[in-house]
Amino acid sequence: MEKPNSPSPSFASAHSSSSSWLLLAVLWGVLLLLAAWRPLAIPDEGRYGEIGRWMMVSGDWLTPRLNGIPFFHKPPLLYWLEAIFMGIFGVHAWAARWVPALHAGLMLTALYLAARHIGGERVAQRATLMLGSSLAFLIGGQYINHDMLVACWIGVAIWSFAASLMHGERPDVRLALIGFAACALGVLTKGLIGIALPGLVLLLWLIWTRQLPKIIRLPWLRGLSLFAVLALPWFVLVQQQFPSMLSYMFGTQQFSRFTGTTFNNARAWWFYLLCLVLLLFPWALFVRPTPYATLDTRQKAWLSLLWIWVIAIIGFFSIPTSKIIGYALPVMPAWALLAAIGYGEWLKNKAQLSRWLLPSLALLALLSAVVTTMAAGRFSLSQSSIDVSQTLACEALPDDKVFVLSGFPYDLPFYTGATQPMVVIQDWADLRRSAGDSWQRELFEGAEFDPLAGRALQGLEALTTAQQRPGNWLLLPSSVPNQDRPTGWTLVQEGANWTLLRSAGESPESTQQKGLAGCKH
Repeated sequence: MEKPNSPSPSFASAHSSSSSWLLLAVLWGVLLLLAAWRPLAIPDEGRYGEIGRWMMVSGDWLTPRLNGIPFFHKPPLLYWLEAIFMGIFGVHAWAARWVPALHAGLMLTALYLAARHIGGERVAQRATLMLGSSLAFLIGGQYINHDMLVACWIGVAIWSFAASLMHGERPDVRLALIGFAACALGVLTKGLIGIALPGLVLLLWLIWTRQLPKIIRLPWLRGLSLFAVLALPWFVLVQQQFPSMLSYMFGTQQFSRFTGTTFNNARAWWFYLLCLVLLLFPWALFVRPTPYATLDTRQKAWLSLLWIWVIAIIGFFSIPTSKIIGYALPVMPAWALLAAIGYGEWLKNKAQLSRWLLPSLALLALLSAVVTTMAAGRFSLSQSSIDVSQTLACEALPDDKVFVLSGFPYDLPFYTGATQPMVVIQDWADLRRSAGDSWQRELFEGAEFDPLAGRALQGLEALTTAQQRPGNWLLLPSSVPNQDRPTGWTLVQEGANWTLLRSAGESPESTQQKGLAGCKH
């Protein structure tokens, strides 16, 4: 990309970029180290990690499945990549976390390249350090869900389209095509927001900067063709196999969640303002208006893009009642660059602070990420089934059945390496009438797509038969009192969160070798 034209002091360019690339590598390395420190977080990482693992072991790369049941809350890009990485590195949390970590690295690299184009090397290096040392990067970049992935592709799309449109009277075709491809991958990650949010930001920006006529000069035919080739085949194939999938994914899971008031995670309107501070702490404290009088027309256009990016997306996600901290990740590149620019403005006439303040604050940010990772690890252990899963993985035969009562251990199949679904015991008839936004709804709504897979959902009567047959296992929360536990089962292990029991009688002799794939002797 072209170099900035006569940057003002707050946008000043600097020396060689070699130290910046080293900084990128170091920050990404820190992210990968932190990602290896903790067990799966429940429920998200247990859910999404297991869907990727199941895809790998089942060989069904078309249909995302949770406990063998179709799971159409999100498109499949996360699961495809998880399956690939676990196929290469083995089934463990760190392998699955490579997927968000790679996208976090791409987000950081895109920020560096864009910031260097906009404001020069010094600002780019500062913005890279700020985002790369933040909780948004070091925690959000190791968390197994769709948020970092879609945030990355939204950012790449906005940077690419904006740079293409700022290229001159005729947009740069190659950059525009990168933007179309990023939108396609965003849709394949998390649905409509992959294209709606870049479109919203760019449309508002073009109107604000009076560049809207340029939009007709984008390579629409080639761009939409590229978008269709990347994004549409999976939706078409799955819709053919499950005719109501699109209405469920886009109608129920996206539109209804956006407009509804009955879903989990209800938060106040100011929730994302707090997220902006926490996710980029302490750097967000330097975000401040930049005097427009010091900027040329080009710099004003880029600065307005950054503010519109933050305000439009935060405003969009503030509309629903349900709010999740990861939804703020798409604005982090723009927020970090605003912080880097604001820091430069604030530092004027404070030369004595310039040598030690930036590294000191970076160390504080890194320590915050380490402490947060350790606290998250302890909290995850307090909800995990990892202790009983190891016993089950080493004692069970591959054909044994695992029954679950009064809960759903999201992480258990991931740790045991199970190759068949658990049998989940509930009063499903009643739950279909009364269940709210819960794990039970995830399962019984998915079972409607595949009734055969739905046989994994059974009523209480199934336990009577199961306890009389050898080779069956039962898990129930450890909080269930002894007097409320089913009779006829033998206690095997009282875990921290889950109790493991075995059915009565000796297992018949089997030619199968005892132990599942997750057993670690």
